[in-house]
Amino acid sequence: MAAKPKLYYFRGRGRMESIRWLLAAAGVEFEEEFFETREQYEKLKKDGLLLFGQVPLVEIDGMALTQTRAILSYLAAKYNLHGKDLKERVRIDMYADGTLDLMMMVALAAFKPPGEKEENLALVVEKAKTRYFPVFEKILKDQGEDFLVGNKFSWADIQLLEAILMMEELDASVLSDFPLLQAFKTRISNIPTIKKFLQPGSQRKPPPDSHYVKVVRNVLQF
Repeated sequence: MAAKPKLYYFRGRGRMESIRWLLAAAGVEFEEEFFETREQYEKLKKDGLLLFGQVPLVEIDGMALTQTRAILSYLAAKYNLHGKDLKERVRIDMYADGTLDLMMMVALAAFKPPGEKEENLALVVEKAKTRYFPVFEKILKDQGEDFLVGNKFSWADIQLLEAILMMEELDASVLSDFPLLQAFKTRISNIPTIKKFLQPGSQRKPPPDSHYVKVVRNVLQF
């Protein structure tokens, strides 16, 4: 039996959460090792596992993979969540990159001073409402299907749901002007593997708190 993928990161969302979402949606069990000390991180660097000295790191199929988008792209292809041809794949990549950009704004805001953090998060919500969600509402309208690309569940759908739920944590009414996205959220949330991941006790991580920020700062020394 093949070994489970092993994820190395902090006990929080950051750049690993979309990877957790994709594996969970594909029905793949995975193991995690969480950084608590600088020494854990330095050992991985010394062992040559961190290509550019950065995490996330995923061990899978005999490889040590780094760089978030590269990992996501590999997993999407491996688990048949990356479209049927080049034209579908590039659309999936565009949509997934867009949602990842939006979510990274939230992840980075956690490290700002309190007042600046709140300003940044309010700006992210505004961008979601005016720049990102209108695009996806139109895509769903033009597509006329249940999913974003090719009427088949893909990596793009997974990340859009992740982004929607993240924005709703900041503003519960963020989808009020987007009825197709509301229906999309309900539909994708009820896919069995995702429904399981959304239940308490799963490997889904909570929003970043002060302890998470402190550990990341101590380990990465910034």
